[in-house]
Amino acid sequence: MTTPEIATTPQQLARIAGFIWGIADDVLRDLYVRGKYRDVILPMTVLRRFDAVLEPTKQAVLEMKSFLDEQGIVDQDGPLRDAAGQAVYNTSKFTLRDLQSRTGQQQLRLDFEAYLDGFSPNVQEILEAFEFRNQIPRLSKADAIGSLIEKFLDPSINLSPQSVLNGDGSVKHSGLDNHGMGTVFEELVRRFNEENNEEAGEHWTPRDAVKLMASLVFLPIADEIESGTYLIYDGACGTGGMLTVAEDTLLDLASKHGKDVSIHLYGQEINSETYAICKADLLLKGEGEAADNIVGGPEHSTLSNDAFPSREFDFMLSNPPYGKSWKSDLERMGGKSGIKDPRFVVEHAGDPEYSLLTRSSDGQMLFLTNLVSKMKHETKLGSRIAEVHNGSSLFTGDAGQGESNIRRFIIENDWLEAIVALPLNMFYNTGIATYIWVLTNHKPEYRRGEVQLIDATKWFEPLRKNLGKKNCQLSDADIARICETFLAFEETEESKIFPNEYFGYRKVTVERPLRLLGVEPGRLYTAKELKALKEGAERHEDAPPVIRKIHRAASPDPLHGLFETTINGKVVVVEYEPDPDLRDTEQVPLLEEGGVAAFLEREVLPYAPYAWYDPASVRIGYEISFTREFYKLQPLRTLDEIRADILALERETEGLISEIVGSDA
Repeated sequence: MTTPEIATTPQQLARIAGFIWGIADDVLRDLYVRGKYRDVILPMTVLRRFDAVLEPTKQAVLEMKSFLDEQGIVDQDGPLRDAAGQAVYNTSKFTLRDLQSRTGQQQLRLDFEAYLDGFSPNVQEILEAFEFRNQIPRLSKADAIGSLIEKFLDPSINLSPQSVLNGDGSVKHSGLDNHGMGTVFEELVRRFNEENNEEAGEHWTPRDAVKLMASLVFLPIADEIESGTYLIYDGACGTGGMLTVAEDTLLDLASKHGKDVSIHLYGQEINSETYAICKADLLLKGEGEAADNIVGGPEHSTLSNDAFPSREFDFMLSNPPYGKSWKSDLERMGGKSGIKDPRFVVEHAGDPEYSLLTRSSDGQMLFLTNLVSKMKHETKLGSRIAEVHNGSSLFTGDAGQGESNIRRFIIENDWLEAIVALPLNMFYNTGIATYIWVLTNHKPEYRRGEVQLIDATKWFEPLRKNLGKKNCQLSDADIARICETFLAFEETEESKIFPNEYFGYRKVTVERPLRLLGVEPGRLYTAKELKALKEGAERHEDAPPVIRKIHRAASPDPLHGLFETTINGKVVVVEYEPDPDLRDTEQVPLLEEGGVAAFLEREVLPYAPYAWYDPASVRIGYEISFTREFYKLQPLRTLDEIRADILALERETEGLISEIVGSDA
C-alpha cells in the first residue's frame, strides 16, 4: 500500500490559498465591501474542509445517529465523534456535493441551513461566533450560495486529505493534511487582517514578534526539556497564533533533542470572530482537544471570568490589549473594594491583601498578573512567560498603586528575567514603543537577583510596503541576535544588567513647618486658634513656626519631626504644624546608601533645615526607565554649523522675497 501524496510545498499551499482568496472577488464583489469578505470566506473554508474530511465516514455517522436516537441516548457527542473518526461530525443527510445539484434558490437555502444544523456542537460554536447564519439571507437573495459551493468544489483545488487521481492512477492533486490546511487557513487570515489594518493589530500579533517571544520562552531551557506533557496558555489568544507558534517551536526543539513531548493548548478570547478563527484553525489542524480548550465570546472576559481558575501552565505567551478600559469587568467583580480574586489580591510584603488592581482605564498589566497566578512552582522547569506591553507598563502608577505594586510583586519575587525593547512601528495599528516582558519562577543561578534590559530598537529590516503602521519586521537574523544577547547575559551597549532593587524606590513625603506672621514664639495654639490663624495670618519664611505639640519627655529627632527648642527658659521637644503648601515628595532609591536619612540630609536639609518626614507615610514603588538606561548623549552642533544653517536660511528667504516681489511687478 502506497502512502498518499500530501501537498506540503509552500507553492502548493500558496496556490490553494490564492484560489480561495479569489473566490471572494468572483462571488462577493457586488454583495460586500472588501473588508467584509472574510465574514463569508473564512467560515466557508472551514465548512468545505470539514465536509471533505467527513465524506468517507458520512454513512457511518448517519447510521450511528439513527441507532442512538432509537436507543434514546441523549449524550451523543462522543459516539458520533468515534463514528466520524474526527473531533467534528455532521448528522444532516447532505454533503456540499449534494447541495451543488440543487437548482431552486429557496430549496437550496433550506437544505443549506439543514446542512449547517447537522454539524457537531464545536462547529456550531464557530458558526455562531462568525455570525455566519446572518449572512445566509443576503447570499440567498443574490443567489450566491450555489456559486460559493460550486467554487469551493472546483476540481482545480483539493481541500481533502485524500489525493485526487487521474484516470491512469497518477496523482492529479495531492491530498492536504491537517498541518497544510492550517497553513492555508492562517494565510487567508493574514491576508484578511492586512486588508483591515486598523483592526488587525487589536487581535493579531505579527508573526515575527511571536517567533521572537517563543524563542525567548523556549531557548533558555532547550537542553532541559524532557519527554512528557506540557501545557501552553494564552489569556488573550486572539486568532491563536501565539499558541500554534509556541507549539511548533517546542515540538521542533524537543525533536532536535530526541525528546517525545505531548502538548496541550489552552486559550481565552473575548472577541467572537477571532475566537472562532482560533477554534476553527485548531480543528482544521486536527487538534480537537486543543480546540475544546479554547474558550471565548463576549461573556468570557479573562479578567472577570477566568476560564481556567485551577489550572497551572508550563509556558504562557500573550499580547493583551493596551489602554483598554476594564471598568465593566471591575463592576462585574464587585468594584475595587469588593474584589477578592486571588489573581489580583495577594499576600506580599507582610500585607495579606496586597492589591494588584490597576486604574480602570487600562487593564493590560492585569493580564500579566493573570499569567503569574498560573505558574507551576513544584516542577523542575517551573513556568516561563513572555508578554507584550506598551511603555506605560514600565512606569505608570505611583508607589502603592496597582501598576507599581505589580512590578514590585514580580521583581521582589525574582520572577522578572528580562525586558526587550522592540523597534517602533512593529505592529499594525500603532507606532508606539512596545516591550516583551520575560518572566520565570525558576531562574538559573547566574540570573538570580538580577534583571536584564535589552535595547533591540535598532535591530530590524524595513518592509518594502507598509502594512498599516507596520513598516519594519524582525528578520531571522534579528531574532537570532536578540536571543544571543539574551542568552549571553553580558553587559554591552544594547544589554544592561541590574540588581532587582535598582528599580525600587521609597516615596517619602517631606514636611516643612507652617510659618505665620503674628505667631508668638513658643506658644501652643489650640485647634480653634490655629484655624483662625490659618484663615487670617500671612505666611512668611521669616515668621516663627507654629507649634502643634509639646513633648515633655521625648528625645529630639529632627528628621522625624521632633525638634528641640526653648520655651520660657526650658529646653523642650516640639512638633510643628506642617504647611501643606510646602509639602513635597522625594523618591529615594532602595539602593541609596544610608537610606532615607542619608538622602534627605544630602538633598533636602541643606536647603530646608527644618524639613522632616513621617516613616509611616513611606511607600515602596518600582519603575523601569529604558530611556534613562540607554540614553545616548547627542553632541551639540558647533557654532560654525549653526552659523552656516542661519546663512543658508537667509539666502533662501531673500530668494523667496525676490520671487514674490518680482511676480507682483
